[in-house]
Amino acid sequence: MGESQRRLDGRWLALIGIGEDGVAGLSDAAKALLGQAELVVGGQRHLMLARDALRGKQLAWPSPISGAFPEIVARRGRPVAVLASGDPFFFGIGKQLVEIVAAEEILCLPQPSAFSLAAARLGWALQDTALVTLHGRPLESIARYLQPSARILALSWDGETPARLARLLAARGLGMATLTVLETLGGSRERIRTSLASDFALSDIDALNTVAISLPQDVTAAMIGLASGLDDDLFESDGQLTKREIRAVTLSSLAPRAGELLWDVGLGAGSIAIEWLLRHPSMRAVGIEGRADRAERAARNAATLGTPDLRVVMGRAPDALAGLPAPDAVFLGGGMSDAGVFEAAWDALKPGGRLVANAVALRTEQRMLDLYGRLGGDLVRLDVARAAPIGNEMGWTPARPVTQWRVVKPC
Repeated sequence: MGESQRRLDGRWLALIGIGEDGVAGLSDAAKALLGQAELVVGGQRHLMLARDALRGKQLAWPSPISGAFPEIVARRGRPVAVLASGDPFFFGIGKQLVEIVAAEEILCLPQPSAFSLAAARLGWALQDTALVTLHGRPLESIARYLQPSARILALSWDGETPARLARLLAARGLGMATLTVLETLGGSRERIRTSLASDFALSDIDALNTVAISLPQDVTAAMIGLASGLDDDLFESDGQLTKREIRAVTLSSLAPRAGELLWDVGLGAGSIAIEWLLRHPSMRAVGIEGRADRAERAARNAATLGTPDLRVVMGRAPDALAGLPAPDAVFLGGGMSDAGVFEAAWDALKPGGRLVANAVALRTEQRMLDLYGRLGGDLVRLDVARAAPIGNEMGWTPARPVTQWRVVKPC
């Protein structure tokens, strides 16, 4: 079936990937679709690259880009084209477009993504490479991917991103990491340069660049472990911290699944919410904290440990819970015995969601026992002791026991 026939089958919106070689790199079908389009939408750079093939009205993306969506949808059933870099469904506009136009109405003609082009230049297998976008996202989010022998490809926000990445790596003890900056791949101005993070001095970097990061195997800097229960020393804290062993059990009880949202009520240093987010890039978390100093400290911990997307809400539960999106899981690390906190969290929790509460104080434990008697669930006592000096000998120093309650909300 030809492209024109597919358009007659209802695919009125052509989503066309374009590279830095412009019209020369487009297929005949892509050029024909652009020439037939009543409206062509894209970035200024994309419209310039394709200008020789365009006949209809041209619209550069406004800010925000959603401002152009009504004009696109208003032409439903008539030929419209959207230009995008490389593969529109790989960190591209495709994701937003299928939210307003059904996939059955879109004809997508992709080109190699920046990731594919970079991997081809470097000889890296994409399946063995972490693929990250820093476009409009905090630079610190790269931290979770920093592992021994890691290979990372990152889409830059601008020409300053490579130097900022180099400084971040050097500050984390990864000065021996190799950064390769790949500029305007596929075009006449393509340029590839390499430097160690510790002595990065590349200048005049084009805003359109991808950064390849290669880490050595024998990394001596502290890495973010892949298991739950990170070392306590990784968290800045005033003592309000769920300790490593209890944290590991708590994450297990919360049972995170991809794409889920956690409410961490009584955020403290943020360790539970941060480790929740580290389980998968799709995870989301909201931390509720009544003290400004602790809220700020939790935000710093989140940035340091590669989860700057932690949303911190300043305020006291239950009032601070109002209006938040419904959670898939709730951790009550504080305020369990305060009036209305459990009830507000339980009412908001999605059916089938998990609620986990830890108690050290007797009053909180009694409240927990009452709820356990009414709602069931699992109740466990966690005791941890650490070896410590006793005079000239070593002995066990017990930590305060923690009572943990886990309950699943009926569907």
